[in-house]
Amino acid sequence: MASKRDYYEVLGVDKSASADEIKKAYRKLAKQYHPDLHPGDKEAEEKFKELSEAYEHLSDPQKKANYDQFGHDGPQGFGGAGGFGGFGGFDDISEIFGSFFGGGRSSARRNGPVRGRDVEVVEVVSFEEAAFGVTREINYSHIENCPDCGGSGAKKGTSPETCSNCSGSGQVRTVQRTPFGQFQTTQPCSACNGSGKIIKEKCPTCDGKGKVRRKVTEKVNIPSGIDDGQTISVSGKGDAGSRGGPSGDLYVTVHIRPHAIFERQGTSVLCSIPITFVQAALGAEIDVPTIHGKVKMTIPEGTQPNTEFRLRGKGIPHLGTKTPGDQYVTIIVEVPKNLNSEQKETLQKFAQQLSDKNYNKKKKFSEKVKDFFD
Repeated sequence: MASKRDYYEVLGVDKSASADEIKKAYRKLAKQYHPDLHPGDKEAEEKFKELSEAYEHLSDPQKKANYDQFGHDGPQGFGGAGGFGGFGGFDDISEIFGSFFGGGRSSARRNGPVRGRDVEVVEVVSFEEAAFGVTREINYSHIENCPDCGGSGAKKGTSPETCSNCSGSGQVRTVQRTPFGQFQTTQPCSACNGSGKIIKEKCPTCDGKGKVRRKVTEKVNIPSGIDDGQTISVSGKGDAGSRGGPSGDLYVTVHIRPHAIFERQGTSVLCSIPITFVQAALGAEIDVPTIHGKVKMTIPEGTQPNTEFRLRGKGIPHLGTKTPGDQYVTIIVEVPKNLNSEQKETLQKFAQQLSDKNYNKKKKFSEKVKDFFD
């Protein structure tokens, strides 16, 4: 079995990276390797799974601390690697160290409500779906209170009991005599692991943890005008809280699948359209595709290459409104290739009938060159 790569290496960040830097790196790479953008590409799918696993561990303070100390083989909290961390223990590693020196949290705060973790997912939508909005069913997994024990961790029909060793505080204090005097330290209760409760009969469904991971489906409204990389929050749809705390939120980061014709800059749609040399010279009326349907556009006589035309109101709606931006059409004049002898002769006769007054840019450039050498 191949060994796992270092999680920091997978995300391309240093070990000292902040939570925001880790999140930013994950979002960038998740967009690059998301399976919806690479259908049928097994390598991209495996890389996306590797990224998700790395982010799951490095975005969780407790799992990150465990990984930094022990690596892949160390303890990973509830459910091991790929599970979810730390039920029934400290809320974070710093609390353990603080308790050794009497600086731990109070028992009221320790045993008080704890908000659940937020859950992040990536959703890929089409160019048009991002422009006009769409409702998507998002499939993801999160942590719920165990349905059999209601989150208590105790077998159905029983209840957790107050720990007699710490009287439910979750902490025990000890006094040490030293040459410098007496020192009082506070440590987590070893009998209840700091929870203040003793479960004599564990719930078989959750093994006494009070939580289970479940796959769920949530309908999420992706609003019209959303841009690539923007995130939608759905309140209360993340992981369940502990000890009566509220659930975390669901965050859906939207990525937009590239379009074959259009590009986007904010609420503007960009489109390049090739026309013939004759259409540019004589003028023409052409059909222009927009996200709102086809429209007629007039090409004036003598239109030059890379001329840009503006179609008002044919762009993307501003986020939160129905007011659309504009579409910008860049004209590409295509020079004909593979001419036969008759066509070449016709063009040569045509060229002989032209003068500098037909080529204003060429005339001005020739004058500049002459002045430069003179």
